[in-house]
Amino acid sequence: MDDKEQGIRKAIFDKVKELHDYRKSRETFKIGESTITFAGRVYDEKEMISLVDCALDFWLTEGRFTIEFERAMSEYLDVKHTVLTNSGSSANLLAVCVLTSEELGEKRLRPGDEVISVAAAFPTTVNPIIQNNLVPVFLDIKIGTYNIDTAKLEEALSERTRAVFIAHALGNPFDLDTIMQFCERNGLFLIEDTCDALGSKYNGRLVGSFGDISTFSFYPPHHITMGEGGLLAANSPLLTKLLRSFRDWGRHCWCRPGHDDTCGKRFNWQLGQLPFGYDHKYIYSHIGYNLKALDLQPAIGLAQLEKLDDFISARRRNFEYLYLHFKKYEDVFYLPSWDQKAEPSWFGFPLTIKEKAGFSRNELVVFLESNKILTRLLFAGNILKQPAYRDIRCRIVGGVDKTDYAMGNTFWVGVYPGLTREMLDYMVSKFDEFLADRI
Repeated sequence: MDDKEQGIRKAIFDKVKELHDYRKSRETFKIGESTITFAGRVYDEKEMISLVDCALDFWLTEGRFTIEFERAMSEYLDVKHTVLTNSGSSANLLAVCVLTSEELGEKRLRPGDEVISVAAAFPTTVNPIIQNNLVPVFLDIKIGTYNIDTAKLEEALSERTRAVFIAHALGNPFDLDTIMQFCERNGLFLIEDTCDALGSKYNGRLVGSFGDISTFSFYPPHHITMGEGGLLAANSPLLTKLLRSFRDWGRHCWCRPGHDDTCGKRFNWQLGQLPFGYDHKYIYSHIGYNLKALDLQPAIGLAQLEKLDDFISARRRNFEYLYLHFKKYEDVFYLPSWDQKAEPSWFGFPLTIKEKAGFSRNELVVFLESNKILTRLLFAGNILKQPAYRDIRCRIVGGVDKTDYAMGNTFWVGVYPGLTREMLDYMVSKFDEFLADRI
């Protein structure tokens, strides 16, 4: 890049900052008029400038920002390999797909094999199991943690069990000691859905670094955002190669865009029934997808990653503020709880209404929403009650009574870094107002 181009870019970046500052100066929070969201983007001019910097390159597909973001995430998580994709849902799909590859030999998942999960799940944690002709085995959760109840793990095990695929609910790490031991003892793959839990730790170690494959999401409500975007983490070179293959049309070649002959023998392969020397860039060893991200996305992600520690601190601070306030309402709410080894990077603040509270969730949620305080439920609730899942092939072990209870009585409010103390004060004042008339 010559001096003239650098000067033009700097002038553009200066204008981007000016625009950001102008917009920021016009933002105001008005009690009772402004909406308090459950989550959202938190950014400044750095993200905007990085995005424009990438756009001016006009490379668009996987490039320098992707390479740097994958390197930075590998370093942050302390894992050997990361692979960027276009969403957390795509990351989950890829994580299951690769385990069906013939390159895994006898360990690979075959149609009819079973994968242990929970019924209180986000759809795209369960969908890849079904889409790969596997059988989900559903266990219940615990109220408070909203994570898998491990008491029925052994009962869930069968001769067809091949993997465990569960999420850290709302950023709250599940019992990794028990799950890891169970997987290791029985030779099972662990897919660790960390889409809501970036920055959470278990026994001092970041979640997303335990599983054979771990997945992350960068959708706007999550801990960092790039609009859309997802990531997979793995320590196995073979699994990483397979992830890139399934992500990139199923091809056998591992060249990045704009590069040729990384393997050094581009016209010296003979695979399948293809003629010797068929161009390696057009050899396909899996039935894959195109789930790549644009380089514009990690351009935003890199700027967000620099703020991650501050974001996590803010989430924990906001969570603590709400937790201390709601302690006085333990007669009507089950408050969130967590494993003694867990350090959650909370995605939200969950509350479950107790049996004899004297009011319903809908009453409280409608009151909060009417006062500009946005809420969310525990995702799909019992996913088996959703229209799309009524007739799926599955097993349920030990019943899902707690999941059903959460489906009818659990909701959550935000703790994301964009919430100010003024917003939190208003939020709890409205809870107090509602509860004063009912307790």
